[in-house]
Amino acid sequence: MPLHVHLIRHGETEWTFSGRHTGRTDIPLTALGEDEVREWGQRLCRIPFDHVLTSPLIRAQRTCELVGLARDAELEPDLQEWDYGDYEGLGSVDIRKERPGWNVFRDGCPNGETTEEICARADRLIARLRTMEGNVALFSHGQYGSVLAARWIGLSVVEARHFPLGAASLSILSDDPHHPEVPVLELWNAAPHEATHLAPVSREVDHMPLKERALQRWENEGGEIPAATR
Repeated sequence: MPLHVHLIRHGETEWTFSGRHTGRTDIPLTALGEDEVREWGQRLCRIPFDHVLTSPLIRAQRTCELVGLARDAELEPDLQEWDYGDYEGLGSVDIRKERPGWNVFRDGCPNGETTEEICARADRLIARLRTMEGNVALFSHGQYGSVLAARWIGLSVVEARHFPLGAASLSILSDDPHHPEVPVLELWNAAPHEATHLAPVSREVDHMPLKERALQRWENEGGEIPAATR
């Protein structure tokens, strides 16, 4: 089975709402964050996941639970958010007052993780993912998820700045079906209301025999199918 990695960023917390860097501080989702995540549960419930991995931090674990995949989940420390060190709890605007031009993806964090360290962590996780097949769900965080995407397609950590992730978003990392050696970002930073076309229906259809697929399409478009035809 081709590998499809579904990367789900946790829902809103008080600190994501206010723009504060939340690394290893273990804070819960807000009520809105929980509602956002429940929507993903309705979208993803029919995907047969072969592996489910989650960051040990409570906001990621709760997201996994609300999506309905906690029973099969395995804790994966490499999915934790960037360790922001001295910048934990600060907003980018506040940091740049003291350090103009600072960018986490280029500069890292004092007394936290360097770009080399988070790169190694992402590469280690990707190596593990490459031993898997089928649908994989990852429950993780914003800036770590951006690094994971950049490394998935072979870019340096600094290029992760081009892949922002919103709270309660879904992204899919996979390979080009026509060129399996080429890793791609199949979907990026989708909100639940943007994912009405998601795979739970389309992938089931892909595995239907041609006749069943044609009958379903006709029925969906308003045609009446006599019972004897089925």
